[in-house]
Amino acid sequence: MIQVCSRCGMRWNVRDQQREWCPNCNGSLWAPLTPAQEAELMRPPGPSAAPEGPPPRTAYRWIAVRPGPPPPQERPQRPLGPTPRYPVMPRWTLMGAPNPAVAQRKTSESVAPSPQLLERAIGGAIAALGIAAVVHTLIYLLMIINRTRLLHPLIAGAAVWLGRLAGLAAIAAVIWCAVVLTRWLRARRAAAFAKLHLPESRPDWALRAGCLVPLVNLAWAPVYVLELAGRENRLAALRKPIVVWWLVWAAATAAAVFATATSWTDDAQGIANNVVATILAYLLGLAAVLTVARVVEGFEQRSMGRPTHHWVVADDRAHVPVAPPSGLPSGTGTGAPPAAALESDGREPAA
Repeated sequence: MIQVCSRCGMRWNVRDQQREWCPNCNGSLWAPLTPAQEAELMRPPGPSAAPEGPPPRTAYRWIAVRPGPPPPQERPQRPLGPTPRYPVMPRWTLMGAPNPAVAQRKTSESVAPSPQLLERAIGGAIAALGIAAVVHTLIYLLMIINRTRLLHPLIAGAAVWLGRLAGLAAIAAVIWCAVVLTRWLRARRAAAFAKLHLPESRPDWALRAGCLVPLVNLAWAPVYVLELAGRENRLAALRKPIVVWWLVWAAATAAAVFATATSWTDDAQGIANNVVATILAYLLGLAAVLTVARVVEGFEQRSMGRPTHHWVVADDRAHVPVAPPSGLPSGTGTGAPPAAALESDGREPAA
């Protein structure tokens, strides 16, 4: 009985015992051949020899594959293109590629506004609120005058539009001031927590919403400022200014809500009362901005709107040595150098 290897093609006479593996290449052996198939294999091949009988039976071969879907094929790389050419030598650094972790940290950190931008935002809000309060005071005086005499239509129309423009300018200035102060608070908190090697306790969206959403910021913005003062060990010195700012801000918010709610009246007395409430809201808003400026000054340790350096008068003229008293030679004495003149000739001691 002969079995043929499916890998190397060698024929093995296994006699009367069927085998499964080839002794030469360890491949699988086909099923035993019939006598007719053995005679066909032993016959020399000829040009006119025709196969007789059925073809030899082919054995199956099992191949182990990994379970699951086939592995993903590698995407073909796009051509890189031609080598870049520069007309001049590049001036970037040769220290290698930038660190992605450092770049991500720098982009995630908040950029603090400059002191000049902070002063302009606070000063603009103070100016806009003050002008709006003055304009509405003039409108109230015109309403008192209008009780006894008629106003010119141009004066009345100008007063109405001037009040509206002043109110819109005050709202825009306050919003811009809030945005700049929010940027300052986020950057200040990031620097304080980074100095202590601690992660930020509040997410960025919570800081933004707690400082910019109306009525929500009244409850959360002072809390964030108190946390910042605690991280910088300034809570004892800044607790009172922060609490005063919180109370004034709450009063200004209540006055603004009341003035907005009573702005739909039609009678003359109701309109006059609403103008008074609006003036009070602008004044309280002005006080709130002034108190928050005091808080920012406490953190920055500098006066807003004032120079950070001071000039002093210094006399750069050379000091004239004092002449020795008469009767003593210039080389005698205790050996100490001559003292410098305290005052110049012709100058008062107080100068």
